[in-house]
Amino acid sequence: MIQPDVPDTDPSFVAAAHRILADLVRGGAALGWVEPPSLPEVAELLAHVADAARAGDGALRAAYVDGRLAGLGYWLRYARPTHRPHADLEKLAVAADVHGRGIGRALTAALIDDARQAGIEVLTLDARGDNGNALHLYRSLGFTEYGRLPGFVAVGPRRYDKVLLMLDLRI
Repeated sequence: MIQPDVPDTDPSFVAAAHRILADLVRGGAALGWVEPPSLPEVAELLAHVADAARAGDGALRAAYVDGRLAGLGYWLRYARPTHRPHADLEKLAVAADVHGRGIGRALTAALIDDARQAGIEVLTLDARGDNGNALHLYRSLGFTEYGRLPGFVAVGPRRYDKVLLMLDLRI
């Protein structure tokens, strides 16, 4: 179900990833976009993540259900020299029609393993405060909250907390 060698430049993979991300954002998911991303934007993002993964500075994972892309996630190493042992789990997206099947958990666990193998010491992420399912998932995998920015995320007139989480892989 979870695959480490993602065909990041394959047009069908890019199109499927775009479909998942755009559909989730359209439905109000907190994935870093207010409006659904364009296909070229997703293609550029995946190419950037793939380049980082090839350089040992990231990982991209994909999950499939019945041969169809059902989710994807990635982490990227911090670029600053003093932060090289740290990475940010930047995106985790699971298609809405397969929520509740453990795909997000499996993707996150695989990304944590990849980070550990890459020598990452601390894996961080942020989540929107109203995303209870994601916060529960991350906490159940050992992430702890290290900060919260009240009302930081603006979506139209609504405001949400930005919750900062970390997983110490040194322990």
